[in-house]
Amino acid sequence: MTAASNTPPPSSGSSSTGPAAGLSRLRERLRGHTHGLSQGLTITELVRLFERETANAYSVLNRGKRPEAEPKDEFERFLYRSKVLFFGFFRHLGPTRRILFAASLLFALFGALDWGFAFDFSGRLVFDSSPLWFLLSTIGLVFALSLAVVDQVRVRDELEVARDLQRELLPTSTPLMPGYTLVHTYQPAGEVGGDYYDFCRLDERRIALMVGDASGHGIAAGLLMATANATLKLAIDLDPSPRAVAELLNRALVNVGDTRAFMSLWYGVLDLEDGNIEYVCCAHPYPVLRRRDGSLAELGEGSLPLGVRREVTPPVGSARLEPGDLLVLYSDGLPEATGKNGEAFGYRLLNHLVAQIDTPRLAHDLLLDRLRTHLGDVPLQDDFSLVVLGRNPPLPPLPGAAPTDAPA
Repeated sequence: MTAASNTPPPSSGSSSTGPAAGLSRLRERLRGHTHGLSQGLTITELVRLFERETANAYSVLNRGKRPEAEPKDEFERFLYRSKVLFFGFFRHLGPTRRILFAASLLFALFGALDWGFAFDFSGRLVFDSSPLWFLLSTIGLVFALSLAVVDQVRVRDELEVARDLQRELLPTSTPLMPGYTLVHTYQPAGEVGGDYYDFCRLDERRIALMVGDASGHGIAAGLLMATANATLKLAIDLDPSPRAVAELLNRALVNVGDTRAFMSLWYGVLDLEDGNIEYVCCAHPYPVLRRRDGSLAELGEGSLPLGVRREVTPPVGSARLEPGDLLVLYSDGLPEATGKNGEAFGYRLLNHLVAQIDTPRLAHDLLLDRLRTHLGDVPLQDDFSLVVLGRNPPLPPLPGAAPTDAPA
């Protein structure tokens, strides 16, 4: 006689295929779709992005309109801004899209007012055409949105070309400079900016250093950078002295013919043997020279940007990099970076940080680290470049070694 088994019969459903598991899979799919739609942004980041894009849209669509005082009442201000956004959007549309957008709004109005026509087919089928207006309105708006997306894709492709051009113009390696240490970085923002810097070895003894910022953003800034890069290379070949290079670049930018085609520039020629440097500074943020004892000096004098006037004669300055000194060059995107508290990074904080560090790599990394802390989750509004050049201090003598000037 076989003993009865106490093992319970298998259940008809398993935990891996039950309702709970199906609900879990559905939840995971929804989470994946939501993550894809939001590109991984949190609710707080999405709200900030919406606020920033709304403010940008308001400023762009209100451009060219005669300034008016906004109502003080919140509801009236809401109506005023809505009107500005609507008519600004309508004004910036092309003729065909303006007609398409107006027709879509008219179809939506017909549907809302229930303006329709009923057709009775032999009493068996009644067709009401009023929902057709909403359908036509939706199709028109979706088509207009599709045309706008196509335009955005084309602009984005052009900006990618400009970004590639900008990356190709910036140095990818550091020149060999015995006795010196050079660290540099470029941080792009959302738009293509006009930041430019380069190093050009003139001969065995001299090297040219340059940092500039072309006006504008996007394709225009990229083309201006390309013009400046080609002109600088030609000017250095003809005469690498600071004033001659600045004057030739100024004439080239003036000949472009566009009053918005100008740039700031700091250009210097460094003698690697004695540390002497001659420079011009044309409306660019003054580089900071940190002495070995921690004191600071700015290398620059007031001057107009290049490309504004046909005749520009920037003053030529000179300085000497002693062993242990640092030279920090940067564009205005660094001190003007606005953080999460709405305040700029500032020149005072930049100088304070530079005074604390006596080596190029540490100074470079400290500035970048403090900038990230300052920004938080706020994106950069402008590109910035950072170049830190240091003249290496003399090596300490080995223990027990005789002085170099001791008799043999």
